[in-house]
Amino acid sequence: MRPMPWYEAGMASEAALDLDLQGGCACGAVRYHLGSMPMFVHCCHCQDCQRQTGSAFVLNALIEADRITLLSGSPQAVPVPTDSGQPHDIHRCPTCLTAVWSDYGRRRNLRFVRVGTLDDPTALPPDVHIYTRSKLPWIVLPPGKPAFEAYYDSATLWPADSLARRPAATR
Repeated sequence: MRPMPWYEAGMASEAALDLDLQGGCACGAVRYHLGSMPMFVHCCHCQDCQRQTGSAFVLNALIEADRITLLSGSPQAVPVPTDSGQPHDIHRCPTCLTAVWSDYGRRRNLRFVRVGTLDDPTALPPDVHIYTRSKLPWIVLPPGKPAFEAYYDSATLWPADSLARRPAATR
């Protein structure tokens, strides 16, 4: 029998630190381990994310780069155009081209790990839905989950421990 995920068991996300957060690409050449829970998890509905993933949205776990340990392989950064004109590098497996994380704005200390590449993506449900102004009409957002038409003020939404981690990640 599969153990109940932390979010269904009513545990705080930091209490889930004993989770083995590992993941990788489709072919297995790139494998990684997250050394802590992410600071926050976004479900982004912007048109850039829709176009770049070929899906309705992307789930990104925001985490410091030094908390990601590569177990095998070496993702290659692929620069992609954005509507904002800001830099965006998608780090992909060089063999199967699976996107494992992104670097938005070339902030070398921060990564946006693609939750779908985790061995257990149910371990990191979204904390917030962003850019819902471009959400596809058949997507129904869960009641009670914060949602914003564009971005939001992280100081009002992030837990205190995540806010404390943020300055080092965004340098």
